[in-house]
Amino acid sequence: MTAAALLPSAYQPEIAPVADSLTVSALIALLPLVTVFLTLGVLRWKAHWAGLSAVAVAIIVAWLFFKMPVGLATLAATEGAAFGLFPIMWIVFMAIVLYQVTVRSGHFEDLRATFHLISDDPRIQAIIIAFCFGGLLEALAGFGAPVAITGVMLMAVGFSPLRAAAIVLLANTAPVAFGAIGTPIITAGTLTKIPYQEIGAYVGHQTPVIAIFVPLLLVLMADGRRGVRQVWPVALVVGFAFAVAQWLSATYLSVELTDIVASLVALAAAVLFLRAWHPQGREEALDSLHEERERDLALVAATAQSGSAGSHAAAEPLAADDHHANMRELDARAQALSPGRITMALFPYLLVIVIFSIAKLVPAVKAWLSSTDIKIAWPGLAGEVLTHSGDVNKSATYTLPWLSSPGTMLLIASLIVAFVYGVGISGWASELVQTAHKMRFAFLTVASVLALAYVMNLSGQTITIGTWIAGAGVAFAFLSPILGWLGTAVTGSDTSANALFATLQQTAAKEIGLDPTLLVAANTSGGVVGKMISPQNLTIAATAVGLLGRESDIFRKVVLWSVGLIIVMCILVGLQSTVLAWMLP
Repeated sequence: MTAAALLPSAYQPEIAPVADSLTVSALIALLPLVTVFLTLGVLRWKAHWAGLSAVAVAIIVAWLFFKMPVGLATLAATEGAAFGLFPIMWIVFMAIVLYQVTVRSGHFEDLRATFHLISDDPRIQAIIIAFCFGGLLEALAGFGAPVAITGVMLMAVGFSPLRAAAIVLLANTAPVAFGAIGTPIITAGTLTKIPYQEIGAYVGHQTPVIAIFVPLLLVLMADGRRGVRQVWPVALVVGFAFAVAQWLSATYLSVELTDIVASLVALAAAVLFLRAWHPQGREEALDSLHEERERDLALVAATAQSGSAGSHAAAEPLAADDHHANMRELDARAQALSPGRITMALFPYLLVIVIFSIAKLVPAVKAWLSSTDIKIAWPGLAGEVLTHSGDVNKSATYTLPWLSSPGTMLLIASLIVAFVYGVGISGWASELVQTAHKMRFAFLTVASVLALAYVMNLSGQTITIGTWIAGAGVAFAFLSPILGWLGTAVTGSDTSANALFATLQQTAAKEIGLDPTLLVAANTSGGVVGKMISPQNLTIAATAVGLLGRESDIFRKVVLWSVGLIIVMCILVGLQSTVLAWMLP
């Protein structure tokens, strides 16, 4: 006996509720997503207003066309919003607090000098800062934090604002799928009920193909073909090291630690390789970057005077008018570094690795942490919503990982770092409050996007769209990464793209007869190259480097890279569904 028979009053979605037509029903179900595209991409609304308006449209569609009681639709939105805030934004929030504590202590400047000590060539620094360190920041935080932080750091070592923004956006592709301690993949697993470790393993057989070449593309963007001719050996070594480590970690070690491991291995590979090999053309590259920087800084100054202030983080490099004095100061700081100061600069990130390794890799600790999770049958929703097949929808049960959440571990790490760095509880609390205030709209944006996903999923809108798209047949395998690409481009988050489309990909795969895990992974992998053209991330990059208002210029710098990479990903996934199936775990 089905749940529908036992719970006759429960809501059960239909595949084609509008005029018994799948096409008409799917087109109406697409209205919430169209709302997101129009409000963000065309009307240029703020992301949180776009998200909230899309939630309102989703509730109306669920009520009027899918016959879901408006009360249930609203409750679905509240559960989605709760999931968006905790654990998703809890992770990001605490990661940024940890970073702010390092800045407050002054040790972050030593970290910047440490990178300079590894290499004083700006093209290699672009790889080390934007790719390796940016990958580590993506692993810990994601959601725009790496773009903002590494953009400022590249400016500090001599890059122009426009070029710095473009480089960090391109560099942010490789680690996105496993960002924020694997949050995009964990979200996909939560929504589809596919073990997220399986999804992560599949993604680990897709994104490394792109990661191999990203450092080389960064050099091309930093210094053109001359830079590629002079620096290609270290670029390929770093890209290959990152890709192999990402593949091994995602497949055999831990989804949560994948980007941490890959970033550190890539950084170690760079350090070791540069001991035996040194590039040519440093002075020419510095002079070229300096000339471009002078032109861009004039525009930045005009932007600041017009009242479009950048972020607080961008103020320091923009104030350094004398480029050569700035570089001499960085050289002096780098040369004065002692092993103790370098260790202290790296301490927060080493601590995070230790904490997460214990929590995720020690079976007894992992099991104990998981046992503290609290399962909450969402009031008024649990047991009142069925799946299309008539079973009780388990998504109406919310899991509160109050202790096992990566965000809680980052909280512990930030407190330890505050104590070791001498910031103290008061300083830590100050950064906590200031970060919460700065991120208030980010909280609202992610909460609204997850609310949208839950309404669409529980009302059956996602299933309807997936069934309709499945009409493309096996060709959909080639097209599936585009959904993740578009979703991330619209929302600025691979996590949000998975929240929107993971269930849809799963449904389409089942209808077509393809591997659901492959298409869910393809949604994640497609999203990694959509992030660089997201209005949200373009704004973050522009604000960080002081180019607020010139997002269109940055967009033109990166859009062709994004299009080219998504084409590569589509071909790869399509082939993995057929002749390259041997590549999959």
